Amino acid sequence: MNERIRVSSGSKFEPLIGFSRAVRVGDRVVVSGTAPIWPDDSCDPDAGTQARRCLEIIGEALRQAGSDLSDVIRTRMYLVSAGDAQAVGEAHAEAFGSVRPASTMVVVAGLLDPRWKVEMEAEALIG
Repeated sequence: MNERIRVSSGSKFEPLIGFSRAVRVGDRVVVSGTAPIWPDDSCDPDAGTQARRCLEIIGEALRQAGSDLSDVIRTRMYLVSAGDAQAVGEAHAEAFGSVRPASTMVVVAGLLDPRWKVEMEAEALIG
């Protein structure tokens, strides 16, 4: 049986909601929906900057699980405005341009914090 490894990012929502930033079982790592929050709980208003912050947090969670962005096989991006698609897509391409994971970008009615313009998820397969 494969061991379950849980990764925490220190998000205040992890204990409140009862989730892990990432979970690794065997060679698979799944990263939860990741919001663009800085350690001081601030949030830059620019969608591209928010997307890059999400990807930084995802990258760190993957590293803690023994993986990295090059292992990512699937991403999901949730936007509150279709007008931010280009900026978020450019940030995604910076991180995954050579990896080119399967990906989905959808517009949603809203996210947990009204400052957030984007939230991202990722799945990786190690090896």
